[in-house]
Amino acid sequence: MPSIRDLKKDINFVLGDIIEAVYIWEAGSGNKESEEGTVIIDEAIEVYDDLMNKVNQKKLEDNKAHFKAIRTELEEKATKLVEQLNNLEA
Repeated sequence: MPSIRDLKKDINFVLGDIIEAVYIWEAGSGNKESEEGTVIIDEAIEVYDDLMNKVNQKKLEDNKAHFKAIRTELEEKATKLVEQLNNLEA
């Protein structure tokens, strides 16, 4: 079973890469500090905070199911953020 540390790293890397992609898009398109990019970054930070709070919860009844649900939620929310990023206009 993957460790909690690995899950935290995955959350950090995935959402960090999405934020970095927004900055790259802004630099490449000349839309520095665009409102659309800021919205995606803010959502990524919200998702990060929410998932990390869930990872750090204590006194769980079923650890395996809890962490599997967090990993699934990360995949769903990251996919949504990437779709928003892909829909940005140049």
